[in-house]
Amino acid sequence: MKKLVFLFLSGCLFTISLLSCNNGSVFNQYKTIPKGEWNRDSLLLFKVQVTDTLLDHDLYINVRNDIGYKYSNLWLFIDIKQPGDTVSVKDTFEATLADPAGKWLGSGFGGVKTNEILYRQNVYFPVSGIYEIKIQHGMRGKILENVTDVGVRLEKF
Repeated sequence: MKKLVFLFLSGCLFTISLLSCNNGSVFNQYKTIPKGEWNRDSLLLFKVQVTDTLLDHDLYINVRNDIGYKYSNLWLFIDIKQPGDTVSVKDTFEATLADPAGKWLGSGFGGVKTNEILYRQNVYFPVSGIYEIKIQHGMRGKILENVTDVGVRLEKF
């Protein structure tokens, strides 16, 4: 009986320690694409509060798509503006969602896959404040179907 109590308490402590771990996430937000139909003219705006200008950060682009998505990749136009600036940094980024054989990458069961893709590593933010990150799809069609959510995650390490 004492052995069972010990194992139970050890399991509880282990679970609590796992849940209390902080992965360094500073910002993590998704925007839902209505009806899974992303119009090329639709910009997704993320307002990211940055307070730590001493440590570098990793910036992730997160994409959820259902298995009806007809491409293996997703081209994105990313626009980042720092506080107080009128000029922004623009970039084109390819997110790979499936391997060459057509197998979906990422995690998830059933019909939806989530990809958390490292966009920039060791990003330095020179000033604290609210950074604006705008994301727009850069695929050929005006309406991109079967992308359900797009997100941004910022982690410091």
